[in-house]
Amino acid sequence: MAQAVAENIHPVATPLLGRGVVRHRRLRPHVNSFEYPTYFLMLPMRSLRQGAGALSRNRFSWLSFYDTDHGDGRADALAWLDELLGQQGVADADGEVWLHTYPRVAGYVFKPVSFWYCHRRDGSLAAVLVEVNNTFGERHCYLLDGPNLQWGREQRASKVFHVSPFCQVEGQYRFRFMRTAQRTVARVDHDDNTGPLLQTSVSGVLQPLTAQAARAAFFGMPLMTLGVVARIHWQALRLWLKHVPFVRKPVPPQAFISR
Repeated sequence: MAQAVAENIHPVATPLLGRGVVRHRRLRPHVNSFEYPTYFLMLPMRSLRQGAGALSRNRFSWLSFYDTDHGDGRADALAWLDELLGQQGVADADGEVWLHTYPRVAGYVFKPVSFWYCHRRDGSLAAVLVEVNNTFGERHCYLLDGPNLQWGREQRASKVFHVSPFCQVEGQYRFRFMRTAQRTVARVDHDDNTGPLLQTSVSGVLQPLTAQAARAAFFGMPLMTLGVVARIHWQALRLWLKHVPFVRKPVPPQAFISR
């Protein structure tokens, strides 16, 4: 009986593949907008401990997921997350943890941002960890939690980590997350000390991650990782040509986590 109750509390979920669009719009001092097609993984990290299904985990494939690409680089990314949440006083994230992240594509990876959606046993959100990587090989995490954390409700955090050489490390981020069984949206806007500056989002339609779906995503966009890096530099060049002021890279924050 106890085992049956545990299974009802933690139903086994299957990995998902999202296919959608990345959008970005800069408002000042010159408008610069773009959108690109993309795909990503949505992984139920607790359920994966019972089997990865069609997911290529910690081994080479067209699309794969490596735990060492996250957190402090250890072999079990979920163990790192649970340890971090415990240190930060989040004691009720004992339900499923869904990780929205980019895969390795043919062994190559760059993950500008990943979202860890940490649920309670009743399915409500206990915390969201926003894991940010910049092109200098640095990483920082923003932890969102508290009684106001809900799907669709705006969350805020002070910006403390350098990402773009055309943005000061100042102001705040405004986050909004939406999720249904078929679709997910993560929106991240940046307001500097003057007002709204950047509007960004990644959204997509979700489907089961099967071997066939992974192959279709890869062959439909085989250079996605290289494309992400190339587009970052291309957009940086466009901003430079528009004479947007260049910001030198500051010293990274001492703390790995900010609330």
